[in-house]
Amino acid sequence: MSYHALARKYRPKSFADVTTQEHVSETLRRAVCGGRVGHAYLFCGPRGVGKTTLARVLAMALNCAKRSEEGEPCGICDNCTRIWGGH
Repeated sequence: MSYHALARKYRPKSFADVTTQEHVSETLRRAVCGGRVGHAYLFCGPRGVGKTTLARVLAMALNCAKRSEEGEPCGICDNCTRIWGGH
């Protein structure tokens, strides 16, 4: 049995699952969906506001092999699992 921090185990894996920073996640989802992603994004703020989570979800959405029409990553393809694992 491996140990996983509770926050890491239940961390959102899609834009729709992000409960904080809804305006940011919706803006990023629309950018991915519309094919108008900026060349760089700066995620800044205090600890625990979701910077790493949103960065990983964005990376998953951009590299997902089975991304939905709404811009959401599948979370199960090889690209998504590698990004989520920090590789």
